[in-house]
Amino acid sequence: MKDISGKELCKILKQNGWELKTIKGSHHVYMKEGRKERISIPVHSNESLKKGLLKAVIKLAGIKLKPTDKQVD
Repeated sequence: MKDISGKELCKILKQNGWELKTIKGSHHVYMKEGRKERISIPVHSNESLKKGLLKAVIKLAGIKLKPTDKQVD
């Protein structure tokens, strides 16, 4: 699995219709109209997210990465 930072994941979520609702410290909270889930992304500079968190967020958001995005195995 390739590394993706919190900043990059935020961009991917935004491209898929998720809206930034609030920022608490270093955590960006995203919501999407018609969905009850809230997704909190830790944004620490360009530090890579851990694989488990990345997979869980992608699954929860219901998104599939495009070939132009960094791939997740």
